[in-house]
Amino acid sequence: MKIVLAYSGGLDTSVILAWLKETYDAELIAFCADIGQGEELSGLEAKARKTGASKCHIVDLTEEFARDFIFPMVQAGAIYENQYFLGTSIARPLIAKGMMEVVRKEKADAIAHGATGKGNDQVRFELTAYTMDPNIKVIAPWRDERFRKQFPGRAEMIAYCEGKGIPVQATAKKPYSMDRNLLHISFESGILEDPWAEPPPDMFKLSVAPEDAPDKPEYVTLDFERGNCVAVNGRRLSPANVLRALNKLGGKHGVGRVDLVENRYVGMKSRGVYETPGGTILHFAHRQIETLTMDREVMHLRDSLIPRYSELVYYGYWFSPERLALQALVTESQRNVTGTVRLKLYKGNVITAGRKSPLSLYRPDIATMESGESIYNQDDATGFIKLNALRLRVKAMVEKQTKRKA
Repeated sequence: MKIVLAYSGGLDTSVILAWLKETYDAELIAFCADIGQGEELSGLEAKARKTGASKCHIVDLTEEFARDFIFPMVQAGAIYENQYFLGTSIARPLIAKGMMEVVRKEKADAIAHGATGKGNDQVRFELTAYTMDPNIKVIAPWRDERFRKQFPGRAEMIAYCEGKGIPVQATAKKPYSMDRNLLHISFESGILEDPWAEPPPDMFKLSVAPEDAPDKPEYVTLDFERGNCVAVNGRRLSPANVLRALNKLGGKHGVGRVDLVENRYVGMKSRGVYETPGGTILHFAHRQIETLTMDREVMHLRDSLIPRYSELVYYGYWFSPERLALQALVTESQRNVTGTVRLKLYKGNVITAGRKSPLSLYRPDIATMESGESIYNQDDATGFIKLNALRLRVKAMVEKQTKRKA
């Protein structure tokens, strides 16, 4: 039997790789998608082989991640439950897609992952896998009673790794889970499971605390073409490099920290802490250029779909026909979202300092409180208001008559 494991080298997948090797007597092939983890990938292949993998495929998907996953999601304005920038959610379909390509290449029999039976990632991985191969065999150790009995908690997993000489970052003193990619870092479990407990200051990796950020604000410009950011401070960059540049700027100024209790797809609530410095800036700037260039009804229609689109990403339906249909509408809505936004970054805040566009729908000669009667005649508002008030006036008349009869 040949199994391809979605492998990060963290605590869970390190334990799972060794456990699968023992339990299934199978050949284990580790797969890791490079989607911006940075130094976390250092020594990963050697670690995977030492832990029991026959091969370790590390595939650079960073540009694809930014171009084909993050940017379309930003165009849709997707933020789950008005707080979460979906950094983990949007990464899982790409990881699963890359894993399934390794399955075909290696002629593997099954895939395995380290997602727990309580979380969202199990759904995200498997929905994508079944989309690409409806007959693929899936092994989820956390849904196997044998695995759960052997590892009832993270302390047992840490001890298991220590016994086998597998190096992991998690320790008994700092047992929270961390997941990093180009868009964000997420922290959960362990000491963070108490929603009253403030995250430890030394936990954060991408950003300084707002109170420790520079006392002087910094200005940044973002250029957009058809809804995508193509340049930062006048320098044209690839999608991945746009996010790298914004992560650096946002992190410097304490931008993008989010601490929330969210509703998981499986039904429970969970507490998560996130750092999304570049994504926060990108979302904010994108909205600002939309306000200048998008037709009102198109914007309101797209905005009405944000909760649904965000759910589809969060739940794992990235490759579903309904998400693709929504994306087609989003893409059309972005046709004229072109221009430049100037922002001021200061102690955790992202502040609008200006926006301009050759396709701007904002007309000072119409909006001015001065004269400007050439296109808009204020007298026209009288009929406009009376027509829109007709049903309200009729309702008031009926209610007045009813009161008289009473």
